[in-house]
Amino acid sequence: MQRRDFGRLLPVAAITAALGASSPGFGQGRPGFPNQPIRMVVPLAAGTLTDVVARLLAEAMARELGQPVIIENRAGANGNLAAAYLKQQRPDGHAVMLAGVSMFAFNPFLYASLSYDPVRDFTYVAPVVDTPFMLVASKRSGITTVAQFLERARARPGELTYASAGNGNSTHLAMEMVAEAADIRLTHVPYSAVSPFNSLIAGETDSMLGVVGSLLPHIRSGTIVPLAVLLDARLPDLPDVPTLHEAGLQAPTMPGWYALVGPAGMPEEPVLRLNAALQKTLRDPAVRQRLREVYLDPIEGSPATIRQSFERDSAIWGAFIRRRGLRLG
Repeated sequence: MQRRDFGRLLPVAAITAALGASSPGFGQGRPGFPNQPIRMVVPLAAGTLTDVVARLLAEAMARELGQPVIIENRAGANGNLAAAYLKQQRPDGHAVMLAGVSMFAFNPFLYASLSYDPVRDFTYVAPVVDTPFMLVASKRSGITTVAQFLERARARPGELTYASAGNGNSTHLAMEMVAEAADIRLTHVPYSAVSPFNSLIAGETDSMLGVVGSLLPHIRSGTIVPLAVLLDARLPDLPDVPTLHEAGLQAPTMPGWYALVGPAGMPEEPVLRLNAALQKTLRDPAVRQRLREVYLDPIEGSPATIRQSFERDSAIWGAFIRRRGLRLG
């Protein structure tokens, strides 16, 4: 990933309120698509980072499209439930999903039987945002540097624990990639999407690798300890925290992209209209600033752009998952 020059983090409630404060009336769009409210399926619960992204975008996209964009949270099974639901919807553009990299690039290799095919069952509409990852430790662990983290792990293999937002989640696979690069053995403790931070703060687990936007408030409050960022350059908000490479580990950068997708067979008109509305939304200075305040990097591009990202990350992470023998059933 490239260096991100982001501002200070603001509360999510303030961001969403600001975006929705001046929304005009709906139903004034031009004839054709869209001619009814658009449902945006979110594969995680309300309050998660994916949900925040969806709600930030929904307000502005609704103004562009002239129809309400309604959020539908369908959490469960690493996004499998939401994906199975979306593929059954009419492919007219009025039902879309904000999908994460794990749903398309990881899940096909983690599950022996999956209810959807990321190539066959979906229409790729647009890339949305990317998010950087960070390695952190609990204060109770006493670990304050990557060197200490590695020393502890090597001295007592399997004793050092790490929390994740669930088996097969990006927070799980990212730490497994770090463990492979460092040739260490850690013990995985999976939680639900919103609770691994609590385990880290309470000292129930020793470490975690998560997205910066979710971790930064806890770092600022002093309840967890930052060790390294998985980026090519340090973060402006945390100039004293090294990159993982600076700390001596050569692990691949963890992809954290989100994409807008629809059911297979969407006609060109709704694809192009949704892509244009989303790209215009992402170019809006106010929206870009608010996304960056929660450490989300807007990505502009065509449907082909996100398909290329999917193909690249599927190759890298599919090989890794097979190599590590990671299966979820």
